[in-house]
Amino acid sequence: MNERVLQGPAFPDDDGSADPALATALGAYGAGGGNDAYVSALAALQSARVLVPVVAVLGEVEIDEAGLAHDKSSDMAAVLTQTPDGRKGLLAFTSTASLAAWNPEARPVPVAARTAAQAAVQEDASALVVDIAGPTRFVVDGESLRALAAGYRLARVEGGLAWVRTDDSRPSE
Repeated sequence: MNERVLQGPAFPDDDGSADPALATALGAYGAGGGNDAYVSALAALQSARVLVPVVAVLGEVEIDEAGLAHDKSSDMAAVLTQTPDGRKGLLAFTSTASLAAWNPEARPVPVAARTAAQAAVQEDASALVVDIAGPTRFVVDGESLRALAAGYRLARVEGGLAWVRTDDSRPSE
């Protein structure tokens, strides 16, 4: 008989607070720190836990004899935003407080930032939008989104910064 083993939670001591290093980096970015602050926030994000919101989405509706609508089914779904020009962004939050400021009824799913970036790429989103309701909105898009999703790490190189491949970003064989 095959014994089934459930994995423990990925973040067993998680109390829903923002990672202090990420909160500090995002605060500096929000205070107008420019490109250096953006890079510092991105560097802090790459190893942080974020909360991806999941909300109930109505599936089927049943109408009773009195003409009243009743939920027949619903599904849970991650939240994507859409800009007026059609670009999509997957939402993520640094803490339960920032999630509740956006939507107190959304359920937090804790994941590594890399996993959130992978989900954004899989959903054909052009960005991962962190803390859309504040305290500091932070957008990861373009090459940075794809590199974060692939598990690359920011590194200082001659002439600036670059995304580099690490052992954990290599595809498994």
